[in-house]
Amino acid sequence: MTELNHHHDLLLTGQWFSQLPASLQDELLAMAQLRRLEPGQRLFRRGDPPCGLYAVLEGAIRVGSISESGKEALLVLVEPPHWFGEISLFDGQPRTHDAFAEGRVSLLNVPQAPLLALLQRRPEHWRDFALLMSQKLRLAFIALEEMSLLPAPQRLARRLLMIAEGYGAGTRQRRIIHLAQEQLAMMLALSRQTTNQILKDLEAQDALHLNYGEIEILSPDLLRRAAQGKL
Repeated sequence: MTELNHHHDLLLTGQWFSQLPASLQDELLAMAQLRRLEPGQRLFRRGDPPCGLYAVLEGAIRVGSISESGKEALLVLVEPPHWFGEISLFDGQPRTHDAFAEGRVSLLNVPQAPLLALLQRRPEHWRDFALLMSQKLRLAFIALEEMSLLPAPQRLARRLLMIAEGYGAGTRQRRIIHLAQEQLAMMLALSRQTTNQILKDLEAQDALHLNYGEIEILSPDLLRRAAQGKL
């Protein structure tokens, strides 16, 4: 199997790419450049000019922002086979957040200029990229609603389920989530102490098991009950 075929097969496990017309899949891969990042290496910063679309192949990309005081807000860890970077494709404006490698990362980059040229030739494909952005907008609205209406234990359980299910991208549900408690706390705008206590409570009820830098889901059903406030 060639490296290109391997990437194609991996990306097909994601909902968005798998539903693209085969011709568009091929054109994206033909334009894509393989990039590798070392742990902590910057992909782009808030305010950087548009640099195209990305797909994570290995590792994870940490997307968020850092205040002048050094406090970090973590929005999401982008893992395989997810695509990101489409906002700047649409508006041509600078990057909205910082993106850094979480561990060693391999990813594909479809540069901005050839991608825009493709869309100039085939404007019907704008809808395909709009669907990628709309999926994330839907998740953002859900997160805002949960932050306003739900208590912290339900929000945490729902976020773990969402991560395990690939944020609705159609990937196989995972049992192991490689996520530090501090990172989960930042995602949910909770203190580390609150996050740790909720996780300990879920562990005591055999919904999950905590390991260093990862969370193992023992019972998705129990976690769903916790997400509904019934545990």
